[in-house]
Amino acid sequence: MSLQSDAPEIVPLAPAGTSAARPGTRKGRVVIVMAKAPVAGYAKRRLSPVLGAAGAAELAERLLDHAVREAASAGFDSVELCTAPDAGHAAFRRLQSEHRLLVTTQVGGNLGDRMHSALSRALVTHERALLIGTDAPALDARMLQRAADALDRADAVFVPAFDGGYVLVGLRHPARALFENVAWSTDQVMRQTRERAATVGLKLAELEPVSDIDVPADLLQLPAGWAT
Repeated sequence: MSLQSDAPEIVPLAPAGTSAARPGTRKGRVVIVMAKAPVAGYAKRRLSPVLGAAGAAELAERLLDHAVREAASAGFDSVELCTAPDAGHAAFRRLQSEHRLLVTTQVGGNLGDRMHSALSRALVTHERALLIGTDAPALDARMLQRAADALDRADAVFVPAFDGGYVLVGLRHPARALFENVAWSTDQVMRQTRERAATVGLKLAELEPVSDIDVPADLLQLPAGWAT
């Protein structure tokens, strides 16, 4: 992905597993999975024209399972499932039992507010926090490890999406500016985020972009056998 001329410095990434433990009372790494309950008519509504509401919800649950499984396999100190509209769905309770997750509920207004809130809370008790959604099956445990390692050399790390957004953000310290004045759910999200980082002097690292599954055309990017 090409960068704008006013983009912040993009830091080269080292192989996973090279991070040194840092002193302090906080734990090391946490990954937060932000997820909607896989309910027909609520989750993956833009896929309903081709999958039907029930089929879209079924795919949403499969994506949720995959995201949590990869997060749990990454070897971090904690995994949090941050849910909407609440934590009551049976899929959330099942995953909590299977993976010993911390389950929380999303708070805040727009998507940026909710991400900032979740990351800020996690960074009270952890030195590094990653936040992902459930839309990117290419986002695996290895990529999560690489993203966390990138924070050795950067203030924030991102995995961009091919559609102009991003599927992962990681921070060492809260950074509200990254989540303000962004046109969420558009192809301008990553570009605007880079501009926001440059404005406040944050150093970014980026991994290679991946596909996310939002609209019917994206179904071609699903792993073999996933399509409902």
